Order: sequence, then C-alpha cells, then structure tokens
Amino acid sequence: MKRVSSPPATPLMRMATRVLAGLIGVVLLVGCSTLDEGVASDAVPASPTPESVAEVTRTAPGVTDAQVLFGQSAAFTGPAAELGKNMEFGIRAAFHEINMLGGVHGRELALYSLDDAYEPEAAIANTFSLIDETQVFALIGAVGTPTSRSAVPVAFEADVPYIAPFTGAEFLRNSDLANVVNLRASYYQETEEMVERLTTDLGITRIAVLYQDDSYGRAGYNGVRIALEKREMDMVSIGVYTRNTIAVKAALLDLRRGNPEAVIMIGAYQPVAALILWARHTGLDAVFMTVSFVGSNALAQELGPAGVGVFVTQVVPFPTDSTIEIVKDYLRATRELSSWHDPSFVSLEGYLAGRLAIAGLERCGPEPTRECFLESIRNTGLIDLSGFELNYGVTDNQGSDEVFLTMIGPDGEYQPVSTLRKISP
Repeated sequence: MKRVSSPPATPLMRMATRVLAGLIGVVLLVGCSTLDEGVASDAVPASPTPESVAEVTRTAPGVTDAQVLFGQSAAFTGPAAELGKNMEFGIRAAFHEINMLGGVHGRELALYSLDDAYEPEAAIANTFSLIDETQVFALIGAVGTPTSRSAVPVAFEADVPYIAPFTGAEFLRNSDLANVVNLRASYYQETEEMVERLTTDLGITRIAVLYQDDSYGRAGYNGVRIALEKREMDMVSIGVYTRNTIAVKAALLDLRRGNPEAVIMIGAYQPVAALILWARHTGLDAVFMTVSFVGSNALAQELGPAGVGVFVTQVVPFPTDSTIEIVKDYLRATRELSSWHDPSFVSLEGYLAGRLAIAGLERCGPEPTRECFLESIRNTGLIDLSGFELNYGVTDNQGSDEVFLTMIGPDGEYQPVSTLRKISP
C-alpha cells in the first residue's frame, strides 16, 4: 500500500516554522518552556510500519477502515532504555488484548515507536516524523520530562493528542494544554508524600536532594523545595549530575557536606543506583528515596543486595497483585503477548495508558477524530479502568492522584509501605 505523506515542503523551513509557532504557543500557556530519530524497539514483535497505513484516511490522520495508528517517541537505548521498553510493552499488551477481541469499532490499534535515547533533540525529530510522515492519530507513552518539554510544542501546534507521558512534570498539568492528557500523579505529589513520611513518621529534619540537571530534575527538586517550605524547612545539601551519565561522585561529596539523615533522588535508575552504591561504600548512613520515574525493577537489579531499604514512590498499583482487577487484566494481557516479560510498575503504567486510549476511542464511536478523542477523555468525567479510576475535567488534565510508597526488601522485591515508623533506616 502507498504511504500517506504530507504535501512537499522544504524540511528545514517546515521545522523552523513549526518549532517557532509551537514554542510561542506553549510559552504563552505555561509560562516557560525549552525546546530525542530513532529505531523501533525490538522488545516485542514489531508494529506495522508506516507503509502499511491505507492510502485514504476517512476521519483523521492515522485512521483507516482497518486500523488506528498511534506513535511513540521514547528511550530504547541509553541509561533510561528500560523505561521506554517497558512503557512500549505495556501499551502493546493493551492493544493486543483489544485487537484479539476485534479492535475498537472494528479497527485494530497499532503502535509505531521511535528511539529518542532520552535526548530532547531526538524527541523533536521523532515527533515531526510521527506527525508529518507516519501521520499517526495520536502520540502516547512518551518517556521523560526533557523530551516531553521538547515534543509537546510540536504536538500542540499540530493539534495532535499527547497521551499519558511517563513523567510527573508540573508544566504538563497546565489545563491550557488542550492536547495533553496525563494519567499519573505529579512529581509534586510524590515528593510531598516522601517529605510527609520522613518528617511525620521518622521525625527527620535533615533532608538533602540529588537531582538530574535538566527539566526533570528541577521539577522534582521544586517539589521537594515546596514540601519543605510548607514545613518551614530547608534542604541541608544539594547534589547535581548530568543527564545520561553516571557521573555522581562530585554530587555525593556535595551531599555529604550537609550530613543528611535522608536523601531524596530525582534521576534515572543507573545514576541513582551509582549514587546509592557509592554512598553505602563511603559510609553515608541515610534514608534513600526516589520517585517513580527511576524505573523500579531496573533500579533493584542495578543495586542488588545494596538496594535493601531503598524507598520508591509509585503511581500505579503493585504489578503482581492479582487481587486488583486492573492488575489481573494486565497480567493476563502481558502473558498473552509474551511469556518472558516480568511484571513491572512501568509496563503496568504503559498498559494503563493503552487502556486509556482504548476508552477514549470507544467513547468516540465508529468515526473517531482527534477532537472527539480528547473530548471523550477530558470532558466526560469518570473513566473506570477495571477499578483504577481516572477523573478528568475542563480544568484538570490529570486522571489519577494516587501515590504509593514502596521499599526494596531483603529478597530484592518491592513491598508496600504505609508508615516508616516500624522500619529502621
């Protein structure tokens, strides 16, 4: 079949014009913004390539009589690769599940994924490619704050839905971003839970922060700062490291100067693991906590025995708790797609993202448009995903406020934590 393509245009002129327009629009909406080419991940069987899109689309780009095509730019290589692979797998599991039942209104759902290696420049190029050349219906499951900050202006200017990015960054919660739909709780909510548990349960007053030197790290840093200011407290020390590196020794030296009782870490699993390992080696006796973006399974594997007692906030239920209906669905869907996949918080979030997209299409009816898709999610109240409830509204583009505290146990597995009082640091 012939590939659907945009009218001929000079690529550099088109990119410059659209980036400028997108930046202006989003800067006006959210106050500040800064603007990763890739290959499809081989973690699961490949989706149909753009060449399989039918020549004529009826109601919207990416929609044919047989298929609705979604696009994803995420990290499939580099230090954040496990996050992208697991998000992709979860989305594919949800799509595979509905496709086995005949699809949505007779159309199968497909996902076309590109690797941005967690780099903003590649995310921009991928987003242009997915919108202009692949002509996807919507973007789903992006990974990261710096990549989303770069890609959202492009999607916003093109009126393309940007669904369930794997980030809790506050700028994405601005309701004026009419094309953005968040699934998860924000980093502000995760860091508030951390500070509340540390101060209330353990009486800790000396809290330090390690953060990645980019918009993701600063989003988490600001969340901790706000939570501490609410309690009239200050950070005792701060450590900073560069994205996509594990160069954390200088940051550790800076953290040690404050003699912290607890360290909250805003980073990816490899540098966070490196920091904890070096801290343990040098005798820094502190409580270590990190946010959900870290990638829980990957972090536990990187740390090995040194991970015991490390806390991670989560924004989705335990991925092995089959007593929860949505988790039971997830476990069944992932087994049907692949027998090798280990359940994880990240792939569960990807599965929820896929289920959210399915719910939006189901509500649209047999002739889906991007406008109807967004309207059906954002302005129709409660969306119940097998007991995992999402609530949206005209001024609320975030579905869930749930935050769960977990800890790595002696067996290397995560266990739920409701209070720190009975746990020795």
